[in-house]
Amino acid sequence: MILIDGKITSGDIKDEIAIEVAKLKEQGGRAPHLAAILVGDDGASQTYVNAKVKACEKVGFESTLVRFSAETSEDELLAKIEEMNNDNGLDGFIVQLPLPNHINEHKVTVSINPDKDVDGFHPTNLGKMLLGQETFLPATPYGIMEMLKRYQIETSGKHAVVIGRSHIVGSPMSVLMGQKGIDCTVTLTHSRTKNLPEITKTADIVVVANGIPEFLTGNMVKDGVVVIDVGITRVEDKTKKSGFKLLGDVNFAEVSKKASHITPVPGGVGPMTIAMLMKNTLLSRKRRG
Repeated sequence: MILIDGKITSGDIKDEIAIEVAKLKEQGGRAPHLAAILVGDDGASQTYVNAKVKACEKVGFESTLVRFSAETSEDELLAKIEEMNNDNGLDGFIVQLPLPNHINEHKVTVSINPDKDVDGFHPTNLGKMLLGQETFLPATPYGIMEMLKRYQIETSGKHAVVIGRSHIVGSPMSVLMGQKGIDCTVTLTHSRTKNLPEITKTADIVVVANGIPEFLTGNMVKDGVVVIDVGITRVEDKTKKSGFKLLGDVNFAEVSKKASHITPVPGGVGPMTIAMLMKNTLLSRKRRG
């Protein structure tokens, strides 16, 4: 069994980006600039945003963090987004999700200039992805595709099963795995899928992104399967100093015994998401000349 290590792989990608940024600066160009908007004080969101700021420092990007209180109105947030859309010194920005209930996430997503949507969530970018055109791919699926490539995992003609159909991970993954050059036969499954274990047992590659801790068990997969675990859930654990442990959507102890390749949680897909956000920002900077 080979562990697909997201920490090492994302570190390699950041090193490659840092070299490109250094060359850009040597030639008299400005560094890429990424901004993040954080609304409210959700602990997990703060952790993610802080990690993104640190990643910017590591690769030589400029970074800006804009904080709003949880009581901020939708109009205030949209006004800030419009300001960022028109800022020529900014290559990309993200609005950290989830947002407070009184703010419409869809309205916020579509208000972002697609040319600065380095999260890859705007309908224009998702449409280009569907057509196989160059665009900003959603960072988590992009990271998974990069892992498969760098670990030289054969995809052509393989059966890939995706569990979960969110627009952030599951649905884009099903599209990317079926594109020319990857050439998987893809089955997209979800909470209404019948006889799911029968389907997953036929899979050569399983991507699990349904947010249910340890959902995929050893008796649901065949020997030699490649397993990508996207989930991460905090579960109370009084034996830990923090008071909790992190679990993925895969029962690692069982599934790892049968898998040829598997991602750990933490340290698998998570670090890749931030690395690919950096990669999208560098692409945006190059497009802007």
